[in-house]
Amino acid sequence: MFEEDYQGKVVLVTGAGRGLGRTLVQSFALQGARVAANDLTPVNLDETLRGVRSALPAEREADVQEFLGDVSRKMAVQGMFNQILDRWGRVDVVVNNAAVRPKMALLDMDEWDWRRALDVNLTGAFFVTQIAGRVMRAQGGGVIVNIGDAVDPEPDFPPMAAYLAGKAGLEALTRQAAIELRSFGVRVNAVAPGLLEGQALQEMMTDASRRQALANDGRVISPDTVAGLVLYLCSQAAADITGQVWAVGASPAHKA
Repeated sequence: MFEEDYQGKVVLVTGAGRGLGRTLVQSFALQGARVAANDLTPVNLDETLRGVRSALPAEREADVQEFLGDVSRKMAVQGMFNQILDRWGRVDVVVNNAAVRPKMALLDMDEWDWRRALDVNLTGAFFVTQIAGRVMRAQGGGVIVNIGDAVDPEPDFPPMAAYLAGKAGLEALTRQAAIELRSFGVRVNAVAPGLLEGQALQEMMTDASRRQALANDGRVISPDTVAGLVLYLCSQAAADITGQVWAVGASPAHKA
């Protein structure tokens, strides 16, 4: 895990209710940040906050707060930023991690599932990036990291057309946003993980032997590894890095 003092920094993590989002909230909080944890599902978000706060000193428990809201709704995103600014006065780091993954074949998917995936995975990231960019422009800088995906689908993987389409668009958005926001002192990068160990992978692939085979091939990675890279990209050590998409734990087709 990359270590940097985030004391006094304000970090927003979307999709914080489980998986990588939960790990990101804890990683930033343990480095001293004040963390705004966003999700649409209260039960999952409550579990995230309980776990993170239990690892912090009592006097820092208030440094991690929940902000419920649907990132695919622009008014909800604006309201969330207003609440964060009212509480802490600034937003230094944003991690666009919220995503949905319909498990339906291309020929069977209905319009709602397709649109919902793109609304959350791409349009939601656009809303968050746009509003964060305006806040960061006014305060003189900041960092945005988008969570992409480096998984190459295989025949035994669940169908992922809508999910992967949104993630591909997110990489393009990352590069363009980096160009447009650089003059305001705002850096924008993306981290594209391969298969992440945990509940999501178990739901995606119920065959334990297949999961083990992928792990043995180096294609299953820990969320802590991804969080470490995100923390690095948000640190002063990465002050000259922007507009890049970083694949980590990717399948062979994504490796250099």
